[in-house]
Amino acid sequence: MQIVDQTPQTSPAAGADVIDVSLQNFRAEVIDESTRRLVLVDFWAPWCGPCRQLTPIIEKVVASRRGDVRLAKMNIDANPEIAQQLGIQSIPAVVAFHQGKMVDAFMGALPEREVKAFVERCIGPAAEDPEALFVEAQALLDAGDVDSAEIVFARILNLAPEHAGALAGLARVAIERDALDEAKALLDAVPAKQASAAPVAAARAALALKEQAGSVGDLAMLLAKVENAPTDHQARYDLAVALNAAGRRDAAAQELLNIIKRERGWNEEAARKMLLQLFESWGPLDPVTREARKQLSALLFA
Repeated sequence: MQIVDQTPQTSPAAGADVIDVSLQNFRAEVIDESTRRLVLVDFWAPWCGPCRQLTPIIEKVVASRRGDVRLAKMNIDANPEIAQQLGIQSIPAVVAFHQGKMVDAFMGALPEREVKAFVERCIGPAAEDPEALFVEAQALLDAGDVDSAEIVFARILNLAPEHAGALAGLARVAIERDALDEAKALLDAVPAKQASAAPVAAARAALALKEQAGSVGDLAMLLAKVENAPTDHQARYDLAVALNAAGRRDAAAQELLNIIKRERGWNEEAARKMLLQLFESWGPLDPVTREARKQLSALLFA
């Protein structure tokens, strides 16, 4: 049988977390390294199909551990001695070393969840990543699940007490609940060096809009006022603020665009300035922000 070299390739981004080992460097790169972190030795061969299936799975699990696990890949065709010493008779085989000793092993191509469970059996679950949690919390908040978002933001602050995004996120939660004093206190707790971070700026914009919405009047009354007086820019401006507070983003943007189209310079370009404030509050990736920004550009540069 002709053997084609199909060595699993190590991603450059993996760095020292994923390496190829041989008999010559096994002690240094596996045994000695295992006194600092868990080392998984993946015994494989070029002709082994299941090995090629398993290796990317292990690499993914190792990457998710952010440095507390190393993957050492050993080609048993080129280095049969270690596999023989460990009594490995079939591959793929993965042996875990920790504190200088072999602690566990498994044979065969396992699915990702089982490889993850194997690692957790050896050294416990991975520490939570504040940034990954922040993405999760933001998604929950954007979906309107305020209670769940609050729980995740709080978990972030347990890990990183000065996390600007989490403080801003809890402020957004407070704003949704009309607890404006609480929102202010949370934003005041953001470290000065992070005060201009995008989530903080968005929360401050949302707070300002919420405060302004409390003074513009009833939504139904404003709708009737604009219908009766289409050229009353102040009434339309107030209506936009009220519509945004009611969660009707697209309608709010359209009212402001209407003012800009009719009289761009009204009240020192108040409509344009308010629209930019809304964009900041909603975020640059919000679909309404994207569409309204296009329409604003078309009006300003026509």
